[in-house]
Amino acid sequence: MNLRNSLLGAALLLSPALAFAHPGHEHSGLEAGLAHPLFGLDHLLAMLAVGLWAAQQQGRARWAVPLSFVLSMLAGGLLGFAGLELPLMETGIAGSVLALGLLVALAVRPNVAVAVGLTALFALAHGVAHGLELPELSNAWAYALGFVVATAGLHAFGYLVARHLPAAAAPLVRVAGAASALTGAWLLAG
Repeated sequence: MNLRNSLLGAALLLSPALAFAHPGHEHSGLEAGLAHPLFGLDHLLAMLAVGLWAAQQQGRARWAVPLSFVLSMLAGGLLGFAGLELPLMETGIAGSVLALGLLVALAVRPNVAVAVGLTALFALAHGVAHGLELPELSNAWAYALGFVVATAGLHAFGYLVARHLPAAAAPLVRVAGAASALTGAWLLAG
């Protein structure tokens, strides 16, 4: 009976609604911008997956994938600041967690244009969400700087972890991608 209650409690605490409730809005400006990607599970997983996926790429795609995400996310943030809402935005964000996780799990290496296009599309939804959640009385540019820096840091972290794992531990990157994909599927189901 205790195991059942523990599992039920864990399920309630880890419900998908928590992934969409982003903390950091009690702060303003730079602090809120930094907090948003770091403490929103959906954003955190997608941004780490971009770094992991970039590390699996070759040539220009290694820098083009994360750069396209950051630039498209910033453009989406500006659209969000202007009040533009995307239909099914949260579904798109959860879908990006699933898709990016699968790309990492399967170590997909499309041509650079496809990789950049996919990441830019995913990033646009993340950026609009960031922009729409601009805390009251915040400086929009400081907030944008915060979410750009946090995103780039998460990309770099994922990339560096993947690139510096010992050869024996390299499959863990694909396992992390699979875990992200499963979380994305769970978020979509919630």
